[in-house]
Amino acid sequence: MADDHNHTDKHNHAHGDARLFGVPIELAFAILSGVTLAAGFAVEKLVPSAPDWLPLAFYVAAYFFGGFFTLREAVQNALARQFKIDSLMLVAATGAAILGEFAEGALLLFLFSLGHALESYAMGRAKRAIDALAELAPDRATVLRDGQSIEVPVEELVVGDVVLVRPNERLAADGFVIKGRSAIDQAPVTGESIPVDKAPVADRAVARAQPQALKDDERVFAGTINGSGALEIEVTRIASESTLSKVAELVAAVETGRSPTQRMTDRFERIFVPAVLVLAVLLLFAWVVVDEPFRDSFYRSMAVLVAASPCALAIATPSAVLSGIGRAARSGVLIKGGAALEDLGTLTAMAFDKTGTLTEGEPRITDVLPVDGVEESELLQVAVAVEALSDHPLAQAVVRDGTARLGDGPRLEAGGLESLTGRGVRAGLDGETVLIGKAEMFGADGIAQLGEQASALIERMRSEGRTTMVVRHGTRDLGVIGLMDTPREGAREALAELRALGIERMVMISGDHTGVAEAIAREVGLDEARGDLMPQDKVDTIAALGKEGMVAMVGDGVNDAPAMASATVGIAMGAAGSDVALETADVALMADDLRHLPFAVGLSRKARSIIRQNVYVSLGVVALLVPATILGLGIGPAVIAHEGSTLLVVFNALRLLRYEG
Repeated sequence: MADDHNHTDKHNHAHGDARLFGVPIELAFAILSGVTLAAGFAVEKLVPSAPDWLPLAFYVAAYFFGGFFTLREAVQNALARQFKIDSLMLVAATGAAILGEFAEGALLLFLFSLGHALESYAMGRAKRAIDALAELAPDRATVLRDGQSIEVPVEELVVGDVVLVRPNERLAADGFVIKGRSAIDQAPVTGESIPVDKAPVADRAVARAQPQALKDDERVFAGTINGSGALEIEVTRIASESTLSKVAELVAAVETGRSPTQRMTDRFERIFVPAVLVLAVLLLFAWVVVDEPFRDSFYRSMAVLVAASPCALAIATPSAVLSGIGRAARSGVLIKGGAALEDLGTLTAMAFDKTGTLTEGEPRITDVLPVDGVEESELLQVAVAVEALSDHPLAQAVVRDGTARLGDGPRLEAGGLESLTGRGVRAGLDGETVLIGKAEMFGADGIAQLGEQASALIERMRSEGRTTMVVRHGTRDLGVIGLMDTPREGAREALAELRALGIERMVMISGDHTGVAEAIAREVGLDEARGDLMPQDKVDTIAALGKEGMVAMVGDGVNDAPAMASATVGIAMGAAGSDVALETADVALMADDLRHLPFAVGLSRKARSIIRQNVYVSLGVVALLVPATILGLGIGPAVIAHEGSTLLVVFNALRLLRYEG
């Protein structure tokens, strides 16, 4: 009957843009239906001398305007072999006409069409909040070609184009800064409230080859707003593949995804709707056992059909899901579907990766400790030569800081890099093997154990919360390099807010040494930390936490993908720079800012509360109306209550668009 109350799609796409007298045509027709209904009623009651055909003509006009779109959709549903609320209302209105109750049938169609139009408008508000994402990027861009600046449609931009962005203009494409400095308002994409300073990249060739490795102060996004400085941007993605476009596409694809509550109401309707149809058929024959005319039994049956239609129930959850996802997207939080929106509000535990999630993800060399007989420069030269072949964050830190410490001078060249997953790397240098990695890598899988001095250096640095990297060249332990990552700004405050929202248990899970993990955990206020974990260990930890309740895994969406997949909700940080994170996570925080996480959890809990309210109102109205119509309540009052409850749940859901956390 109404198991797919799809007003939004049909009305917005079929005739949502058409207008009459300056208002949407569906609303205009509903108003005309009300005007002609009122005219017919006035003539019938106030002008006794008027011919009988005159009020009837007004009522027929009210039928036409009120039933036009209802009839059209009923025909479409019939062709699709579906029986929905539109068909039901037509049956009831036709029944009223057969009984000679033209005024009541016209009232039914007027109220239904008016409710339909207002509901479409209200749902359109939620949908427009999402559609607005795709409209943030400008239509045209100023490109520098052959020494000339020309304006072209953004669709004509290609990777490698240089785009001129004037002060206070919106950026037309994703890319990196090659000239100029400015502060860019990234709130439309990442939700960051403070503009981000941007500067040119040091090496354009490197930036082109590794766009995913761009720093926050180099990378720019389409749809963001430039500050007071002019910039030249090299395009890294065409318009249809920009971060903004991907977010808009993903949100549009998931906005109507069925949440747990929606699936529950669907199951309820599959049982409830046939039961109501059976009841309506039985009431048609009430005149056989009750002393009343068939006309009265027929009327009662039509009234029950109107009253029992679960129209409000069918729209109760989708309207809240649409509003919630739209509100989240406006603040740089991508929630991929109704299931993720509801599940986020049920969490009792969260597991966090350390590097890049709770910390800045940019470790620095703090200690270079060679063993006796080895110079610091030799230790650094070997480490830099090997780690230059790797793209691991710790390797990049060693290369960056090690090169700075070494200064100018000759460099060694290594080759044949082999990754030993979760433990370290192996490479060749001067005809010998170099091993760089965790202490646990040594003494296993045929690798000789560490010497006593190297082991002592490791323990010393771990006690100080350092991440350690042991360097061995051939059979010699060269020494240990200590690195430290700083906690992310706002991490402690964000975790405190999560605890206040009811997240009872928060755990850090890291591949780093337990001592290092515990040191960072203490700084950010976490309950516990687990270190020395391989990727499968992280999955096992999530599974264990999941036995105690609903658990989320918060990480980068790439290295933590297996753990995120095994959690109730996978949450990716800094997804604006990662296509993989956008695709794999259930919830993606577009900015590298943990403070958006309490907002997302709070929004989800508010959405769950509104969904419950909507379901209770929907079921309550049906529970009251069905017995009331059986006992004699007319079709008119039943339609008023029916459409009123539908509008109530939609406008209640729209409150999510104003959620501030």
